[in-house]
Amino acid sequence: MNFEQARFNMIEQQIRTWQVLDRRTLDLFAEIHREDFFPDTYKQLALADVNIPLLHDQVTMTPKVEARLLQSLSVQDNEKVLEIGTGCGYLTALLARSADEVHSVDIFPVFTEQARSKFAGYRLNNIHLHNGDASHGWQDGNRYDVIVVTGSVPVVDNSFRQQLRINGRLFIIVGESPVMEAMLITRIGEQEWAKESLFETDFPALVGASKKKFEF
Repeated sequence: MNFEQARFNMIEQQIRTWQVLDRRTLDLFAEIHREDFFPDTYKQLALADVNIPLLHDQVTMTPKVEARLLQSLSVQDNEKVLEIGTGCGYLTALLARSADEVHSVDIFPVFTEQARSKFAGYRLNNIHLHNGDASHGWQDGNRYDVIVVTGSVPVVDNSFRQQLRINGRLFIIVGESPVMEAMLITRIGEQEWAKESLFETDFPALVGASKKKFEF
């Protein structure tokens, strides 16, 4: 398979056509090769517009969703990021190339173990991997400039909002299948948040996500 041609097609036919035109975001997808983050079984699907199966009945986001997510968050090189759900590690790598520091948490140790060597190959030394349940936030006492939740939730847990710094942004997919909404939530004050609907989607639930009702 010609991965360079497939990568060009992914960027031009999937990502650009999904309203992702930010040069920095597009360059990240050209620089960090998505196929490097999958076993041989799935390498030929790595650049396709599909959700790739992972262990423990998890799946990846599609490249176009990852790209819209990155463009919307506009991560800066002095910012600290919390990622909830390491998965295959590809999105973690994109975030790490954009940010000063990334803390990535997964409930399944196998994902963080597999991702570690992949990050080393790209000399990404600013990633801190953690194992645990972060479905109600990651209780490490820190606030973050950016939080990314890589599984869907029926409602937004308040812990995620509280862990944002002022002007911090949260990407999260909210709702019940088959209709969900990808949202960008920005903290504009100690008790003030703004929200923006990015796109409609349908994505598997974050393991352990709260089902209690929450009013924004």
